[in-house]
Amino acid sequence: MTRHEAENLMESWIDNDNLRHHCRMVAAAMAAYARKLGKSGLDVENWWLAGLLHDLDWEKYPDEHPNHALEHVFPEAKLPVEVTEAIRAHAPERTGKQPETEIERYLFACDEISGFMHAVSLMRPDGFSGMKAKSVTKKLKDKRFAANINREDIHHGARLIDTDLNEHILFLAGVFEEG
Repeated sequence: MTRHEAENLMESWIDNDNLRHHCRMVAAAMAAYARKLGKSGLDVENWWLAGLLHDLDWEKYPDEHPNHALEHVFPEAKLPVEVTEAIRAHAPERTGKQPETEIERYLFACDEISGFMHAVSLMRPDGFSGMKAKSVTKKLKDKRFAANINREDIHHGARLIDTDLNEHILFLAGVFEEG
């Protein structure tokens, strides 16, 4: 699947601009991490695909997410198994699959933190520009701020990729500032 085809698929399933933006943020994060880890071109594309399509059915089938897309959309799209398994593992409480492989662990690690960092960026006059880890971690302690984002998943994600949370935040802030 090309990037153009993946974008078209995502846009055909997701109407909400905020959710589309989130999917693109996670795709950018995944591609950036794949490059940082020295992955090949095809692997970078697969990591990007996993990020872009991970919430494909969230808007239309929130109670079945991500299982609806895994069962009814992705087989027809012929996505690589590593992509669909990463998407399955990003929601272990819904699918029963824990993130184990590298792509699975990084998708889990990039998902919630991307949404949270976007919320933080909206509160800043310069968005992601100059964002410091301390400003993000301070907001993490405020349970009322972006209350629907699971803080434990954010911390667990950093542990899954064996990265200090502050380093993870700074890396992603750089990715999102460029994007």
